[in-house]
Amino acid sequence: MTADGTSELAYSQWVVVHASPEAVYDLVSDVTRTGRWSPVCTACWWDEGAGPRAGSWFTGRNEVRGRRWETRSQVVAAERGREFAFVVGGTYVRWGFTMAAVPEGTRLTESWQFLPDGVAMFHERFGDDAPAQIRDRTRQAHDGIPRTLEAVKQLVEDRGGSGGELPD
Repeated sequence: MTADGTSELAYSQWVVVHASPEAVYDLVSDVTRTGRWSPVCTACWWDEGAGPRAGSWFTGRNEVRGRRWETRSQVVAAERGREFAFVVGGTYVRWGFTMAAVPEGTRLTESWQFLPDGVAMFHERFGDDAPAQIRDRTRQAHDGIPRTLEAVKQLVEDRGGSGGELPD
């Protein structure tokens, strides 16, 4: 891992949010609101399980430069005020949010990691174009994570960090 939080197939970045870790968790673990902050995922809904619990599955609808697709993801960590994480396809790409209390509120870290099964799936699906496709997804994560963090920060702080309901 380099000083800026990158490696070939992993990336993370953080921001301080002026709210409690629980309020931040309540927002990021509500996948039905993901379209409010994600530059790629426009909508999500729960498929199996009762909301943000380890083992639950949800579907996400994504859009980039006119290309649309859906993915299914499994929640792998759901600890209120500490961590919410899921794996696309159950084994391909891990996305996560961790929260840590700091004097100003919460240090929110978003992380992304292309897993070995995801790399293998891309090689199987895209053949010789797999490295370019993987580079494209890596660039999207690097570009999207800071945008996501700023949007989450804004949403939480605009509602006073109290964990109150966001308007629809």
